[in-house]
Amino acid sequence: MANQRSVFANLDGLAVFFYFALVLVGLMSVYSAVYNPDRPMPIYALSTFSGRQLTFILSGIVLIMIICIIDYKTFEVLAPIIYFVICLLLVGVLIFGQNVNGARAWFDLGFLKLQPAEFAKIGCALAVARYLGNGGAKVTDFKSQLALAGILGVPIFLILLQPDPGSTLVFSSFILVFYREGLNVIFLVLIGVVALLFVLALIVKVVYLSVFIFVIAVLYFLYRWQIDRLRRQKMSNNHLVGYIMMLIAPFILAIGFVFSVSWIFTNVLKPHQKERILVLIDDSVDKQGRTTRYNLKQSLIAIGSGGFTGKGYLEGTQTKFDFVPEQRTDFIFCTIGEEFGWLGSLLVVCLYVGLLSRIVVISERQKDPFARIYGYCVVSILFFHFTLNLSMTIGLFPVIGIPLPFISYGGSSLWGFTILLFILLKLDSHRNKLFS
Repeated sequence: MANQRSVFANLDGLAVFFYFALVLVGLMSVYSAVYNPDRPMPIYALSTFSGRQLTFILSGIVLIMIICIIDYKTFEVLAPIIYFVICLLLVGVLIFGQNVNGARAWFDLGFLKLQPAEFAKIGCALAVARYLGNGGAKVTDFKSQLALAGILGVPIFLILLQPDPGSTLVFSSFILVFYREGLNVIFLVLIGVVALLFVLALIVKVVYLSVFIFVIAVLYFLYRWQIDRLRRQKMSNNHLVGYIMMLIAPFILAIGFVFSVSWIFTNVLKPHQKERILVLIDDSVDKQGRTTRYNLKQSLIAIGSGGFTGKGYLEGTQTKFDFVPEQRTDFIFCTIGEEFGWLGSLLVVCLYVGLLSRIVVISERQKDPFARIYGYCVVSILFFHFTLNLSMTIGLFPVIGIPLPFISYGGSSLWGFTILLFILLKLDSHRNKLFS
């Protein structure tokens, strides 16, 4: 019993505090989002979403206890097996899963729906940490880059087949982990360029964009050629050919990417997926009924109506009259913004910043590479979820179904984030023993 108490006592107190604070905010927000003043129900009523969320929280505490009891070495040893099992679940959900809103992403177990994609992030985090933490792999080696692409590529492909673009996008957060482990910053720049080209491909005609890319390529070519000429004083034919290839190759790749984005947007994406993207760049995309533009407008109205201090708990009119669809899940932040205003929203943001900062501190103090890399996987995943959900809620990013960690309603997401975080806290509680 003394050993068990010491295990819980060694958990990082600040991280645990931030976790339970966010979970409590989530429970209160879910209750408020579904609160009916004409038929008020207690927060613990199992017939309500808040009651079920409370059940998820309590079962999450059981998961925390199990994680704390398990030997800390188990997570590294079983990382490949955990990854393999989760991949099998992703295959299984494509065959046996329930189709909801055009996506086959949930197992319907009767008493609950389980979404394997939420646990795939845990499997990938453990697998990446195990691969990079063994000492023989480096993110700067091409062979290791291919292996890491394979580790992430399998679940990404399976989740795309569901399809669930929101969950797929979160896996791009691992680029931050690779950057921390030594990946050249040029990869981050390339990702930014790709994102910019993606947006431009949607709002600018392909012909005009192609000319623009060509001009940029020529200017860059002239700049590099002039720098090299000044250094060498004389330019050989081989150098000239090399610079011409340096101009042509990126140009062809960029143009190919632009045309592929245009083709995929036109021929592959479903109408509701196109609308989620266009609604951010074209105000005319607004149809009758509860469309993406309607959802976004109501979200902004709810947050803006809260003012500085908010309307008060359970007093939000946008929330009370169900103006914002999916408010207990994707748009849960609207409830906080309307009822607690700018101050309440800032407090929630500060809780997230506090948790993310604490995870970085925890990760940096690890002596074992596996624990350090896993810690950065955790903070990267949480950061992407937090950033994308808030950006989606205030209209800076397409509505793609990204839950707000620990706050949005849902058992799979809450359990997934809980397991993800407390595996790290378990490893951290034994940080002085990892090399023993």
